[in-house]
Amino acid sequence: MRIDIGDDEQPEINLIALIDCIFFLLMFFMVATSFKHQDDNKPLTELPITLPQSAVSLDKATAAPDVLVLGVDAKGGVYWGRERVTKVVLRERLHAAAVRNPAQPIRIDGDTQAAYQEVVHLLDLCAFEGLTQVSMRTRNGR
Repeated sequence: MRIDIGDDEQPEINLIALIDCIFFLLMFFMVATSFKHQDDNKPLTELPITLPQSAVSLDKATAAPDVLVLGVDAKGGVYWGRERVTKVVLRERLHAAAVRNPAQPIRIDGDTQAAYQEVVHLLDLCAFEGLTQVSMRTRNGR
């Protein structure tokens, strides 16, 4: 004789506990990792980059006097002039520069070991803000 006890419940996968565990592990590793900070007290005398070589390189005399210099080092760090900044701060400053002068000339100094994507990211930020007078700095290969 068969006894009908109602509809069988379908099994459910409960992901909340799994998400909690992954979040806990993420927080643990973020706190446990030591972050290297640059000494902000000493100013940079020059950007920590090695420029790529070019057969033809412009002289400093032909460069624009009010050019805004952006840099990318070998590890992907970005610079506003000689000051290392985050990408968020860089975008805010580029926006302010574009509001002040949409024809602002910009020069990108990229390390030879820098990821090409980092340089393209700087170009994208400039284009997004409407800054189109962008040049790339190289060293003379002669």
